[in-house]
Amino acid sequence: MRAVIQRVETASVTVDGQVVGQIQSGLLVLLAVEAGDGATDLAYMARKIGNLRVFEDEGGRMNRSVVDAHGSVLLVSQFTLLGNTRHGNRPDFTRAAPPAEAQRLYEALALAIRENGIPVECGVFQAMMKVSLVNDGPVTVLLDSRKEI
Repeated sequence: MRAVIQRVETASVTVDGQVVGQIQSGLLVLLAVEAGDGATDLAYMARKIGNLRVFEDEGGRMNRSVVDAHGSVLLVSQFTLLGNTRHGNRPDFTRAAPPAEAQRLYEALALAIRENGIPVECGVFQAMMKVSLVNDGPVTVLLDSRKEI
């Protein structure tokens, strides 16, 4: 799994003109599921997202997690994070998991984050979405469950 995580003041996702997910202070997580991802990748992402210390403490240091900051997560599927452009200019998405498997793991990740006590809103899997955000910082972090070393 690969994710782009942004600390936000607010974020929302809209499908066909309707807001389907919206948070205030928290993390916007754009998630791609790679072919072959499984339980280990899921556990890694859930743990990292919940414990990532990117919120400021009283001293102004990034030392608090989304749980500590009483924030929320907006989880949005984005298979294009796996696009490979090494051999040309048109991205190759062959590393992306098949849609049914990707959706299963996407929904399982949302559940795993919720089980850690974090409110989660979601986009609509495979829909054309409009994502709006106010990046706080800006703070943007990349996570890849296959590069945890």
